[in-house]
This record gives sequence, structure tokens and C-alpha cells, in this order.
Amino acid sequence: MYEYVENQSLDRHLFDADGDGKTLKLAWSERYKIALGMARGLAYLHHECLEWVIHCDVKPENILLTREFDAKISDFGLAKLYKRDGGAGVELTHMRGTSGYMAPEWALNLPINAKVDVYSFGIVMFEIVVGSRLADQKTETGEPLQLPQITQALRHIVDNGDVMPLVDARLQGQFNPRQAMEMVRISLSCMEERTSRPTMDDIAKTLTAFDEDEDEHPAYH
Repeated sequence: MYEYVENQSLDRHLFDADGDGKTLKLAWSERYKIALGMARGLAYLHHECLEWVIHCDVKPENILLTREFDAKISDFGLAKLYKRDGGAGVELTHMRGTSGYMAPEWALNLPINAKVDVYSFGIVMFEIVVGSRLADQKTETGEPLQLPQITQALRHIVDNGDVMPLVDARLQGQFNPRQAMEMVRISLSCMEERTSRPTMDDIAKTLTAFDEDEDEHPAYH
């Protein structure tokens, strides 16, 4: 399979994966394509499979990229099958996933459903926009930002309508502001309490609509 994912994994493009100060270049159009591909892949797992699949470990390291930057969701070692008539969720004997991408309900020992993947997707999409890990966000004085502080800042950006300060500076302003703002809105909704999170099907449809709209009306800074 790896011969078809020539651009390695998403983390290599967003973060300093090897600690050598180097990351691979990732243009805005490629970032949006990756986010859309992730959404469509998870929507398929959650809504179209004969037996629904909860991935349980959505993170940049598990998003592989083809030569054309098509996103391929990988590593189903922690995945859980979820019957269509599964009701409120499935009971798991232990937490699954990676710190920084795990939904709060894991720690509360609540029955798990597909909304854990929605939460993780929201974190990854935030990181696609800003170009760094959510866990590495800091205040101006260098103090680590907690999730409530981050969601508060995202709400302010959505209300203010100015996404420019949030977008990865390495893009040097070369991004689509309407797409970026919608990605921030979706990320924020994914971090809400689980009953308030959207489904991956809804997310995929929204991102598709913005992708098609921007093909006709490009608006890059």
C-alpha cells in the first residue's frame, strides 16, 4: 500500500516530525483537499459501511497522502465495529486513541459512538489550519493554552470574522479565507459536547459545498 502514498503522512507536512526544524511544504489547496478527503473517508466508515466503523485513533500520523495529496485513513488497529442498530454506543474496557486527540467522554467511561472520531477530526482540521498541534498552543507569555481557552478564542474569531491571525504563517497569506473560516467553524463544533457535534456526513457535505463554490469564486489573499 505504501507505494501509493508517496507524500508520507500529514504530520510530516504540518509539524517538525523529526525535530530537525524541517517540514514539508503544504499549500492551502492541498490542505483543504486533505481535510475534505478525511471527512469523506470518515463519513464512509460511519454511515455507508454494512457495519459501521469507529476508527478511535484519528490523528495526523494516521492520514497518509498520495502523490496528488489524496488523504488515506490508515491504522485501524484500535477501530471498533458498531452495528447500525447499536443504540447509544458501545462499551469498551479501556480508553483508545492518542493523547491530544481523544474526546472527553473516553475519560468519563461513557459508551462510545462515532462522535469520538468527529472530535478527533475537529482537532486535526484545526491543526491543518494553524500548522501546529493543538496541544502546543501557547499564550503570549508562553503558557500552555487549555482546550476551553482555545475554543473561546475560536468563538471570538468566528464572531469577529477575521481568520487571518490564526492561519499558518508559513502560507504567507496565500489561503482561501472563506474556506479557512468554515474549517474553523467546523473544528469548533466538533469540540463541543458530543450531542452537539455534527456528523461526519454533514461535515463532508459542507466542505464539498465550499470546495465547489470556491472553484467558481476563488478568493485568495
